[in-house]
Amino acid sequence: MPDEVHPTVEDPRVERARYWRFSGLPDTELLTARFVTTSFTRHTHPTYTIGMITGGIEEYSHPGGRSRVGPGGLAVVGPGEVHTGHAGIPEGWGYRVFYPAREVVEGVGRELGMRGTPGFRESGIDAPEVSRVLVAAHMAAERGERLTSSALLRRGLAMLLRSHGREPVGNVVEPTARPEVELARELLTGALTDPPSLEELAARVGLGPFALNRAFRSRYGLPPHAYLNQLRVDRARTLLAAGRPVGEVASEVGFADQPHLTRHFRRHLGVPPGAYQRALLSP
Repeated sequence: MPDEVHPTVEDPRVERARYWRFSGLPDTELLTARFVTTSFTRHTHPTYTIGMITGGIEEYSHPGGRSRVGPGGLAVVGPGEVHTGHAGIPEGWGYRVFYPAREVVEGVGRELGMRGTPGFRESGIDAPEVSRVLVAAHMAAERGERLTSSALLRRGLAMLLRSHGREPVGNVVEPTARPEVELARELLTGALTDPPSLEELAARVGLGPFALNRAFRSRYGLPPHAYLNQLRVDRARTLLAAGRPVGEVASEVGFADQPHLTRHFRRHLGVPPGAYQRALLSP
């Protein structure tokens, strides 16, 4: 008798992640992942982050507090909002994520009569029908279906904005940083490869180290050293998308070597830089 064939059962402890772009969804990046032990440090994205939880529970902090989101729910974070991410249960979580540029969401909002850059009333959102449509859009993109994926994404975003979106409140202007803090940010931006110490940075802007660290974090959501790593990762993404070798990128953005770039890159994006680059540059 032939050997009995048993169906393959996926090991729930195995992590996987794929980060990519799809020509049918301009100005939008995508992630499909299952994480168990991966933990995202405090970080930001220049885009919106709209994650549809497909299994397990994700727990994360964000400007509004802390959220736990399970299947059928969405984890939504706006551009520039500092957030984290880790498993809310030992089994981890699986999700599909859209990272649409600000202009993409603003365009959908305008069609709904919304003005300005839309925000959301909450971050962890229980909206199974919206999640179902957005998951279908994500899966269509994975299959290469340009029309279906783009139509479903716009439909899902419109549903999300109608049910949980909000316009900017009045003419509220983003608070202006203290001149010393803004100067510190400019100095860090121009010194990715040779940054000053906190003491040196504080002396150059005329504040004490403790006062600068506290004021910087209050304004930007991250202390100076973490903000510097965020700048480095953002710059690395641009260089990797342009096809630069990973080792060269690590040196150019100020990391000691490729393993240092890989560690920080994974803590921000969930995938190593080489995999990120291959996915973006694949035909």
